[in-house]
Amino acid sequence: MTFSKRLKTNLSVVAISAAVLGSIGSMPTRAADLIVAFDQSQLLRLPRPVAEVIIGNPSIADVAVQGGNLLVITGKSFGVTNIIALDAERNVIQDQRVIVDQDDRRTVALYRGALRQTYTCAPNCSPALIIGDDLRVFDTINKAAQAKRGASTPARQQSPE
Repeated sequence: MTFSKRLKTNLSVVAISAAVLGSIGSMPTRAADLIVAFDQSQLLRLPRPVAEVIIGNPSIADVAVQGGNLLVITGKSFGVTNIIALDAERNVIQDQRVIVDQDDRRTVALYRGALRQTYTCAPNCSPALIIGDDLRVFDTINKAAQAKRGASTPARQQSPE
């Protein structure tokens, strides 16, 4: 092979490599998994403002946009889902896998046969609403929590008749 043919071949390889690398640079990057504790939130800052957020499974995680490029991700249920953030031109800014896990550091599980009850201990132990617990106990705690939330919300103003 002559020098000029080798040079043309090498230049072709360099041009193709540059084109491939250039297109990879413009693709959205896949970030590392975001671990969110159940019933807690994590912040995710994006490189540019977001126009739309798509949640793979809204029963696992919820997202609120704060200030254009800041996402607040809240773990609603155990599991794995993803969040896709789009800009105004519907380009993908980020495709983020979210894993919602239990914060085991301050919880205690009490088993009675196959039935489980979970307590959050920080520092005193109180019953916790954890999916998978004994349904009878879960319902009792859930009703008490709903009553507490209802008592803590301001009374609705009645409209004049």
